[in-house]
This record gives sequence, C-alpha cells and structure tokens, in this order.
Amino acid sequence: MPDSAAHSPGFCRDCLKEQAASVRRCLACGSPRILRHAELYDLTLAHIDCDAFYASIEKRDNPELADKPVIIGGGKRGVVSTACYVARIHGVRSAMPMFKALEACPQAIVIKPNMEKYARVSREVRTLMQELTPLVQPLSIDEAFLELSGTERLHHDPPARTLARLARRIEQEVGITVSVGLSYCKFLAKVASDLQKPRGFSVIGQAEALEFLREKPVTLIWGVGKAFAATLERDGVRTIGQLQTMEEGDLMRRYGTMGQRLFRLSRGLDERAVEIDGEAKSVSAETTFNDDIARYDDLVTHLRRLSEQVAHRLRKSELAGQTVVLKLKTADFKIRTRNRRLDSPTRLADRIFRIGLQLLEKEADGTKYRLIGIGVSDLSAPDLADPPDLVDPAATRRAAAEDAINKLRDKFGKASVETGYTFGTRKRDP
Repeated sequence: MPDSAAHSPGFCRDCLKEQAASVRRCLACGSPRILRHAELYDLTLAHIDCDAFYASIEKRDNPELADKPVIIGGGKRGVVSTACYVARIHGVRSAMPMFKALEACPQAIVIKPNMEKYARVSREVRTLMQELTPLVQPLSIDEAFLELSGTERLHHDPPARTLARLARRIEQEVGITVSVGLSYCKFLAKVASDLQKPRGFSVIGQAEALEFLREKPVTLIWGVGKAFAATLERDGVRTIGQLQTMEEGDLMRRYGTMGQRLFRLSRGLDERAVEIDGEAKSVSAETTFNDDIARYDDLVTHLRRLSEQVAHRLRKSELAGQTVVLKLKTADFKIRTRNRRLDSPTRLADRIFRIGLQLLEKEADGTKYRLIGIGVSDLSAPDLADPPDLVDPAATRRAAAEDAINKLRDKFGKASVETGYTFGTRKRDP
C-alpha cells in the first residue's frame, strides 16, 4: 500500500461514516475497521469470496457450532470440502484427506455436505450482488467478480462504499460473511480478497502493483501450480520480482503461452473484463468409497445414484448439459476421465446414467477405484433438452417414469421411491 494511503480519507466498514485522515477508530461507532487507500474511490473491479462458505452456513443454522471446529466432508476415505477457521488453526485445509484432518483436529465436528442448501444460499448472495450491478461473473458457488463502473450515480456512492454496504447486508440478511478485494484488474482483485480473511476488505491500487507483487512467490500467479513452480524453481525463478526483470520474448521461448501470462501478470497487467456468462460450466456429483471397489455391479449402483443427484441439480438450476463426463480415481490416486457428447442436451438421470454406463464398461477391468463421479458439461437452458427419441421409443417411456418418480420424491422425500439399481443400497452409500 502506498505511504500516502495512511494519510488518505476513508470510511468505517461497520457504520459507513466518512473518517478523517489518520483516525484509527471510527469517531461515530468506535470500530477499528477503517478502510483507507490512496486509490480507494477510483477503483471499480471487485472479487467477493464467501468465508469458509459451507462451514459458515452450517454454523449459521446451528449456533451451538459457533466456537467449535467444523469440517465439511464425509467418510474415512473422503476429503475436506471446507473447514471453518477454528479448524484451520489446527492445520485442517480444503482437499486434505479426512483421516489427516481428524489427526490434526480430532475434536472437529464433521458434517456431510448439503449441496442443495449451499446452492440456495449462493443464489441469495448472487441476487444481492446483481442488485448492485448486472456485471457479475460467478467463478464458483462461493465467489464472483463484480464490475461497478458507472454505478455511482445509481447508488449515490463510490464502488468501495457500495461494496462495504453489500458485505454488511450479506452478513445481516444471509447470515454469513464475505471478504472483498478491490482493484483495477481481475488478477489483483482476487489476490486482494485473500489478504485479510475472514470479513476482509483489501485494496490493491495500480500505483503499488509492481511493488506489491515483487516479493510474492510465483505460485500467486494463476496457473502456476506445484509442477510448474518446480520447473521455475529449477530455472532459478522463485519470486514474481524475478519475472519482472525478464523479457516477454525470453519467457515465451522458455514456457510458451504460459510465458506471456507470467510476463503480464507479474507486472499487474490483466485486461480481462468481467463477463456475465461466467456461470458454472458443469454440474456433477461424486463419492469416495470407504473401501476400494473393483466390482462392476457395485460401481453401477453408485453411478445410478450419482446420476440421479446430477439430474436433480440440473432441474433445480434450470439447466441441461450436452456432454456426459465420467470420473474415476484409482486406489493409487490416478484420475481417469471419460466423456461423450450427446446429440441434444439432457437433464434426465436415465440418459446421464446410460451414457455413464457405456463409459464405465471400458474402465471396469478389475482396477480398484476409490472414487467415482458423473457430471455434465456444455450447459444450456433446458428448452431443447431431451426431445422424443424416435429410435428408442422406450426412452420416452423411461423419461415419463422418471418425471413421475421426481414428483413423488418432491412430495414425499428422496427415499420414497427407489429404482432397481439402487433399491436397498442406501445404507451402503458412504
């Protein structure tokens, strides 16, 4: 942050009152959460990230969990979906194997994910965002970019204050907290939202970008994972500051198109716009088994139930997908994905399952699997989904039967009707 920021005017994030330069606590409400920055009222691009989203929702719905370590996940062979900040203090992290998480924090309360509830809350948060600007680009269920250029006349406030008001409103009306990153480009807005979690609001201006990035590790740049970071390490490149001294042509000769990204993002150059078509690109469901499974019939049972989950989520989201994707993870953690594009979009469990079966048959060769998943991509509106099948008239009858089953489940619960593939197996699901 530029030195001038400490002497810049700002406002209180709790009561939104303007604050004179150098005041450390709000003169109106006494809060120490004063937001200042030399470019505070000039920046319009934000990244909003819900804090420990799944865990925060569970704590909201059960106040007894407020001060307890909570892990969202399930099964001794599963992984952590989200950990609350209390659990994170003990070393629990997202994507950590569940057994390691419980070794690190044995007193943690483990809750199985409720994706329908989380999706519902996500829609509530997104609706509040869209009341501020039509330029909202979701990245996932719990984060989104917002562009607020030109909204000052509408909201009678600069974007920074409008975002602070939004964060306060989400906390009061939805019952969860968010962290806000404000900058001039997507890359740094997303970086900023991670700086002061939870309930953070961080600003990275254009004047400070080079200095801010200089000492940061190369892994801060999108696309630089462990493998590529190891490649850069072998080449003697560890910090973004080192990239800032290198020529674009040299980086491209070494690393191809990724070299251009390294050159531009290391200098805070990111011209990508916020796009309103940035919705989720797939809908899927997966399960990790308590014990590895190789038997085809057992895999089929899980595949059927997961296909029903995907179809349910598609209906709830008013979406359809045209490419079916099968995911398998072997006992030694190798991932296999297989996909097939359909002639028309679908949101029927029957079609998803039958294509998944065809893909699974080639992989059920005795290999032991620890995980299976099924999903659809190439999402679209459901208007053109599942036309009558003139080649297979039975498909139309199965679609009608599925519709009847869905109505019964909506009325009497998911367990009220089972198919032959899953009948009597519910208790075996991890």
